[in-house]
Amino acid sequence: MQTLKIVVTGPFSSGKTELIQAISEIAVVSTERRITQESERIKSQTTVAMDFGRITIDEELILYLFGTPGQKRFNFMWEILSEGMLGFVVMIDSTRPETFREARRILDTFRSYSPVPYIVAANKQDLEDAWSADDLRIVLRVDGDIKVVPCVASDKESVKHVLLELLYSILDLLDEEEAAVGRAVGVGGGDASPALP
Repeated sequence: MQTLKIVVTGPFSSGKTELIQAISEIAVVSTERRITQESERIKSQTTVAMDFGRITIDEELILYLFGTPGQKRFNFMWEILSEGMLGFVVMIDSTRPETFREARRILDTFRSYSPVPYIVAANKQDLEDAWSADDLRIVLRVDGDIKVVPCVASDKESVKHVLLELLYSILDLLDEEEAAVGRAVGVGGGDASPALP
């Protein structure tokens, strides 16, 4: 059985915990605590260490989802949680442009930890004032080959779409690496496509 570690990161209150709760087949292990700083009272609780969820794709593949804290004072957990990740999702609240610069900083930080595939999940696309995925790509300066996926973190089908897009990116990279090794030793590579339950 193969396990894939996926990290879900992003600014404070971007929807990371909600995304993991929407899709996890187990009760999410969460380290949420009551918010004590008045400036952060846009919600009642915040993640202080991590969230953890699991999805069984099939008998051969399990995804482990690790959600990072979004507040800067807990960012010492980011590098710890990034160890061994095969890909990451940067969540962004599409209705809060004041968080876009922080999202870009987080994206750059996680790219510095490991050169793994990643996508940007543009959360709250069900709201009228949400920035479009195309506009977010521009403001975040995300390369054209990186997927910016519209989503609603509370909707299981939307979350499935986000995770599948990341899995396709991971599989594409693995296929490229396998093909390169195959060329080096004279053997061809295979192809597989995941399906979330």
